[in-house]
Amino acid sequence: MNLSLFEAFRAIMQTGTVSGAAEILGRSQPAVSRMMDRLEYEIGLTLFVRRKGRVSPTAAAHHLLDEVERAFVSLSSLQDFARRLQEGDEGEVACSVMPALGIDFMPQVISRFHASHPRTRVTLNVRMSANVEDWAATQQVDFGLAETPFKRSGFRTELFSEAPYVAAVPAGHPLADRDDIRARDLAEFPLLSWSPFAAVNRMLEEVMQSAGVRPQPICTTTFSSSICGMVRRGLGVGIVDPFTAAAQKGNGLRVLPFVPDIPCRVALLLPDTRRPSPLASALIDYAKEERDLLLRGLFDEA
Repeated sequence: MNLSLFEAFRAIMQTGTVSGAAEILGRSQPAVSRMMDRLEYEIGLTLFVRRKGRVSPTAAAHHLLDEVERAFVSLSSLQDFARRLQEGDEGEVACSVMPALGIDFMPQVISRFHASHPRTRVTLNVRMSANVEDWAATQQVDFGLAETPFKRSGFRTELFSEAPYVAAVPAGHPLADRDDIRARDLAEFPLLSWSPFAAVNRMLEEVMQSAGVRPQPICTTTFSSSICGMVRRGLGVGIVDPFTAAAQKGNGLRVLPFVPDIPCRVALLLPDTRRPSPLASALIDYAKEERDLLLRGLFDEA
């Protein structure tokens, strides 16, 4: 069916005259009359009774108008949706991020993003870095954030952060007033460390061995947030990523620089066949802004 015919019908019903409809539509009166003849022919109904140049709607016309109004409301909604989609206000963004960024950091980023893009749905998949790499390589997400190095192809990478790991100590601990924490300091207190397969564990062991320290951790784990939770409860001291440290500091936990630097290299993964949409790019920009804000205040007192 020709939508313009229903538009003309609706205009006649609204104005009560063919001439009034013609004025609204920017057409001639004979043209609008011919459109009504065609509409009646196509739907097989008499919509208007014509007497001495005047038109009177039939009962069928009033019933049809209800459906036409609903259709035009839906059409208006569709047009509005298309406009928002064109302007980047509607859609979905899917991302996969490592736990260090997925537990506290990305929720804050998404909160800021949602304030300016309330109609956009974000899918946040929190996975270990190797799984984030898989999701990006198989083109399942718009972007990923994971710790290097990577083994697979199928995505481009961009350095997101190489801020170093930091020391987490309980407030009131003998180390809490230091300007920094060094490897030899960790030998004097119970250590909360990383599982053997974590990349940071190998780098931390190399630093400790270079300092002549043989660490004997009382607990190992895979998440910085778990280390922070145990530090806060006074179980020991630990080395954690800067993003978790920034979110967890305060409330019984102090964050201090660790010397020498152990870089926490996080990369932005961009799948080859899924170019970032305007919405995905906006979310990435918010993540970069939040990263800069967070790292600038990392060692400020909470």
